[in-house]
Amino acid sequence: MSKTLPVQKNDYIDVVFEDLTHDGAGVAKVDGYPLFVPNGLPGEKAKIKVTKANKGYGFGRLVEMYEKSPYRVEAPCPIYKECGGCQLQHLSYEGQLKAKEKQVRDVLTRIGKLENVKVHPVLGMKDPWRYRNKAQVPVGEQEGGLIGGFYQQRTHSIINMKECIIQQEKNDEVVQIVIEICSKYGIRAYDEGRNKGDLRHIMARHGLVTGEVMVVLITRKNDFPHKNKIIEEITSRIPGIQSIVQNINPKKTNVIFGDETRVLWGEEVIYDFIGDIKFAISARSFYQVNPEQTKVLYDKALEYADLSGKEKVIDAYCGIGTISLFLAQKAKKVFGVEIVPEAIEDAKRNAELNGISNAEFAVGEAEVVIPKWYDEGNTADVLVVDPPRKGCDEALLQTIIAMKPKKVVYVSCNPGTLARDLRILEDGGYETVEVQPVDMFPQTMHVEAVTKLELKL
Repeated sequence: MSKTLPVQKNDYIDVVFEDLTHDGAGVAKVDGYPLFVPNGLPGEKAKIKVTKANKGYGFGRLVEMYEKSPYRVEAPCPIYKECGGCQLQHLSYEGQLKAKEKQVRDVLTRIGKLENVKVHPVLGMKDPWRYRNKAQVPVGEQEGGLIGGFYQQRTHSIINMKECIIQQEKNDEVVQIVIEICSKYGIRAYDEGRNKGDLRHIMARHGLVTGEVMVVLITRKNDFPHKNKIIEEITSRIPGIQSIVQNINPKKTNVIFGDETRVLWGEEVIYDFIGDIKFAISARSFYQVNPEQTKVLYDKALEYADLSGKEKVIDAYCGIGTISLFLAQKAKKVFGVEIVPEAIEDAKRNAELNGISNAEFAVGEAEVVIPKWYDEGNTADVLVVDPPRKGCDEALLQTIIAMKPKKVVYVSCNPGTLARDLRILEDGGYETVEVQPVDMFPQTMHVEAVTKLELKL
């Protein structure tokens, strides 16, 4: 006989929230059965209505709040509840940093079985707003004109948005000017259902240090009406504009970029700095969206690598060479690996741009290239990994264990896969010395962490 659930759909129950999910919902438990409720914060007491009761967990909505968290604040964004881009504006910044530290500690204990590892308080921002240097805005139509905004949660309806308070103000201004200009010339927004229209997305990139601006128009077809007039107006109205690029995506898909990118005006790239290192950023470059905190993150990675100038370093998942170039300033030699060929081209260009000659870059999967290097006798004193959300591939982890670099620096954007991988490395002869979480994305549940591991003697 199947076990009866402790709650049923449409039940009204009183709960105390214990935790937050990875997307910022409050977690309450009834006889051990978890309920996920948007807008609930740990420590709060509330009445909720159960909206869904699955076998292992359920969902609810807040009906009445009895006791509020001392960290609860009024979200400053007028479309916060509809938008879904941020999850934590209703939690004070102090509360956000505590929640993220707890998230890292909890998964290290639960998944990694690492109970005595030193986890430092999260390194946050002095001003946790207006930090994003790239805006990617879908375009729609309303009352005969174009609008730009973000998709409403779990829908493809665009919420008209004049400003986003986690975007740099410059990008908000650029997007609004481009929308006005395109509206003026009768450009039609892309209609996903009918696969018709011209303009799909507008992207704006802004060099925080240099002030340089790039506009990317993502269109359905090669040609679009009044192209030359639109380019002329964009260049006359946007200060700092260096580059106008068109990306063509003819497919009926919600993937933003198509395969073809062309420069319509100006340069192919804009430039920016992280610390002393200069980076060329193209329309499709992966470049950290919060350069201020990227510097904090990489400084910590460099500190944990503890380089004297004699070491050979491998940087797995090197992207456009951001960490590699920081490491190269202190290492004897750095080898970077990345699966995306365009990123490796960017990495080589960025090394040249900075006069760095002791960094080499290879295209390929880290879990294929690094074992091959090891088989050929190429080892490293320090190995740095900065994998995607899914974490390191098993083959790479086993190669690290076989290669035995003295230190491993693990930069992670997903505490869950970090904890899983640390467990494997610990079982393979490494000791997790310390973990430093860094808040790269204030107002969201995302947290990055830099971990220092040393080979046990």
